[in-house]
Amino acid sequence: MRDADTGPSPAGAPLRLCAVLTSFNRRETTLAGLQALQNSAAGAAVQLSAWLVDDGSSDGTADAVRARFPWVRVDVNAGPPLYWCRGTHRALAAALGEMHDHYLLLNDDTVLLPDAIARLLACARALRSRDDAPALVVGSTSDARTGRHTYGGQHRAAGWRRTAFIPVAPGTTPQSVDTFNGNVVLISAEAAARVGNLDPVFEHAMGDIDYGLRARAAGLALWMAPGVHGTCSKNSIRGTFDDPALPFRARWRLILGRKGLPWRSWLYFTRQHCGWLWPMYFAWPYVRLLVQGPLRRSRSGAGTAV
Repeated sequence: MRDADTGPSPAGAPLRLCAVLTSFNRRETTLAGLQALQNSAAGAAVQLSAWLVDDGSSDGTADAVRARFPWVRVDVNAGPPLYWCRGTHRALAAALGEMHDHYLLLNDDTVLLPDAIARLLACARALRSRDDAPALVVGSTSDARTGRHTYGGQHRAAGWRRTAFIPVAPGTTPQSVDTFNGNVVLISAEAAARVGNLDPVFEHAMGDIDYGLRARAAGLALWMAPGVHGTCSKNSIRGTFDDPALPFRARWRLILGRKGLPWRSWLYFTRQHCGWLWPMYFAWPYVRLLVQGPLRRSRSGAGTAV
């Protein structure tokens, strides 16, 4: 594995694949993810490089990655926290400034299977041969303990549920999807040139969903590759604004926080993707939580009286 240069891959040379990741204070998780990436790339016979934006970790992540994986370029953020979307945007911006055949969006807690990259590339080749058009190829993950599907492609719900996205279970053939979780996504250079980077307007989440919708709007196909490509545990709702066990004030604070549904990001998303009814879609999650708070207190009080 060697650093990328600035020209296209010569005919017959290995495909150049650049992974982009962001990390924060989970050194062992990040190292395990990179080791799995390295193993999977070796099985696919690609020329691997990566950009990792370390979001100011205090646990030695950056130094550990540099020492163990010299093919990873580490960019340590010394400014305000970037979180996932802005950190990944910064990593992908660096990668797009080089020449690669494919880019790989990858969460640092996704542990790829040994044949994952080979299968994603094979799917991309088959789709390109069949359709003669660039496409994004989405991988899927499962829980390492239970085997349950966790992340991958998504269908947008029909009708008025414009902000609802339904996970698509892995199948035995490629499946067309509307958007995706950014845990493991293969983006060809041609597709990246058409769609560009993640939008840094998003403070943490939503950037991957937005990217998939923008890709579709740009005329690109999104396909979820067959099978499972790695493991990644699903985020729990415990301690989030969706957690009904928390008091209303805590839930309200969390929904407005960076890891919740920050209003600036949500405003931008609904205006971009929900048509002329966007004000209704923007207001709905906040109104719902405001209504749930008094109802919960009322039920709790009624129960106590009894």
